[in-house]
Amino acid sequence: MSTMLKKQYFKTKDTCKVTFSLPAAVQGETVFLVGDFNGWDEKNLPMKRHKDGSFTATLELSKGKEYQFRYLVNGSEWHNDWQADRYVPNPFSGDNSVVVV
Repeated sequence: MSTMLKKQYFKTKDTCKVTFSLPAAVQGETVFLVGDFNGWDEKNLPMKRHKDGSFTATLELSKGKEYQFRYLVNGSEWHNDWQADRYVPNPFSGDNSVVVV
């Protein structure tokens, strides 16, 4: 199961466009992107479902920062991004994915 982070940097902005992707193999009806960038709000950032069953969401994030995040699938299953820049332990006996911008 391959997840993916795609980063697009802008020369004239202090932000980077980051596309978060989750493959169809996850078998989700709904997927939300949850992390530091939205106060860990579990309903704030729904990911777009594509015809092939994959999900994506794109955010503009400030350069020079790190953001912890996870994917919430079907309102109850937490998934990491296995292509994340790194991982940090969370207080719920697991790890959070980290994107470095």
